[in-house]
Amino acid sequence: MIQVRPSEQMRVLGVVQNGAPVLAEPARAFDLPTEREAAEQVIEQLFSAMERIGQVHPFAKGMGIAAPQIGVGRAAAVVQPPDPAAPAIVLLNPRITDSSSNVDDQYEGCLSFFDVRGLVPRPLWIAVETTTLEGQLVTTTYERGLARLVHHEIDHLDGLLYTARMRTGTAPIPVEEYRQTGRAWAYEQ
Repeated sequence: MIQVRPSEQMRVLGVVQNGAPVLAEPARAFDLPTEREAAEQVIEQLFSAMERIGQVHPFAKGMGIAAPQIGVGRAAAVVQPPDPAAPAIVLLNPRITDSSSNVDDQYEGCLSFFDVRGLVPRPLWIAVETTTLEGQLVTTTYERGLARLVHHEIDHLDGLLYTARMRTGTAPIPVEEYRQTGRAWAYEQ
């Protein structure tokens, strides 16, 4: 049996891989409500990609995908919280407006280079301003693991990969070394 690398599996599922120019460029914001139809189409494409990916890989910690990861340079992302019953979070033109000064380091993976995991410091909470399809601004605060997922996707829309956030002197480790346990991220209470 031929072993398929996780990154190759993601490529087959339609996820753009590290090195593609679209991943290094800031995504273009939607002019809402004028571009509502275009935004809806991108959101639909993101949900379709999440569904395909979810059929071949479980995500105990939740998952997210940003439009650049499916080759679309627009400011849209979708995050599925760890609780499968929780509704997905749609991020249109997201912008972090405030964040905790307290950070923690947790391992993250990325669909665009799924062969490794990296230890990434992130704020314990973030406030995010998004635009609704109707063109209104809404601010939501996310905490802990959900803040990490949302921040990761907003980074994609800014043309950043999580490796840009890793501390100096640390490098991603092979997924085989990481040995995903399926446990949720651990936070001090």
